[in-house]
Amino acid sequence: MKLCFLIYHYFPYGGQQRDFFRIATACLSRGHEIEVYALRWQGEQPQGFNVTLAPFKALSRLELYRRYSAWVEERIAKSTPDLVIGFNKMPHLDLYFAADSCFLHTAATQRGSYYKYTPRFKHFSVYEEAVFGADSKAHSLVLSPLQTSQYIEYYPKCGERLHQVPPGIEGDRKADSREPELRTSMRAELGITENEVLLLQVGSGFKIKGVDRALHAIAALPEYWRQRTRYVLVGQGRPNRYLRQARKLGISDLVTVLPGRDDIPRFMQGADLLLHPAYMESAGYVLLEATIAGLPVLTTASCGYAFHIEQAQSGEVCAEPFQQDELNSRLLGMLETLPTSGWSKNGLEYGKRAELYTLPQVALEIIERLAAVAGKSRG
Repeated sequence: MKLCFLIYHYFPYGGQQRDFFRIATACLSRGHEIEVYALRWQGEQPQGFNVTLAPFKALSRLELYRRYSAWVEERIAKSTPDLVIGFNKMPHLDLYFAADSCFLHTAATQRGSYYKYTPRFKHFSVYEEAVFGADSKAHSLVLSPLQTSQYIEYYPKCGERLHQVPPGIEGDRKADSREPELRTSMRAELGITENEVLLLQVGSGFKIKGVDRALHAIAALPEYWRQRTRYVLVGQGRPNRYLRQARKLGISDLVTVLPGRDDIPRFMQGADLLLHPAYMESAGYVLLEATIAGLPVLTTASCGYAFHIEQAQSGEVCAEPFQQDELNSRLLGMLETLPTSGWSKNGLEYGKRAELYTLPQVALEIIERLAAVAGKSRG
């Protein structure tokens, strides 16, 4: 089959991008031909992906997305693929991989009342309607029950076109046990002693990941714990705002920000707790990656994969609606009970579940089934 993949931006460290890469690779391994149309590509372009970058720029992001949609519509018409698979919401899709949360839900719960009058709201609501609206025939791969309930709430007729898929955690994230040598070497690299507690946060897009919440929680720790705590943030983002916040809170000497990198499993072995108080997260692979590495997790119920933390009993989840005081209290409580908790052991045991690693295979089966049906309808 000929399959067309659409993605705005590819870079190696985003969850959406990693899912795209694994699914496209699975399609190639089955002998399918793939074409990829992107606005920007960071890193190596693998053989067989047939990446074409958009040959234009725009004065605004919304205009860029509109030009991209018109451009891919022309490419699709000429290429006539068996299925068009998108990793961002836009028109012209046969299948959407729901890497993002429901936009209308986010607008209603995370934005002010004025927001619905902005050009940004108009653009993204129209693009989401093109995928989930009653007149759309596009199917979607959703990552969590939370996503499913949100989309059905705002688009009641889309339910039969939603296909929940398992996580796509990479096998190298799983650990059979905690590894003291990796812990020692990683902490030595950052100048962190065994007497200090290392809080790790991993993710691109610092605002939506709740970095501000994390900093407030660390600043609220009693003096005894604050003096012993180090916070390391790893990911793609603009850190200056949060470095200024840390200075205002008096904790700048506790904070280290590092760019996205490939050796996250080392960091998870070296850390004592994953802190991930995100505002909104369709899935949150890092929660599962930490769990199966034996790293306890503190997160929020607004993350799609928070239910895995509760099932695994590998950490704690702050309730919705979010309260900063609850995060502060839970962080202190977890620090005080880390040595005696079963969170690490429970997470390692949860990592033995085979279904946690099957996203590419399940997605491939759905793609082939939908492409076959589309071929018959065209015939």
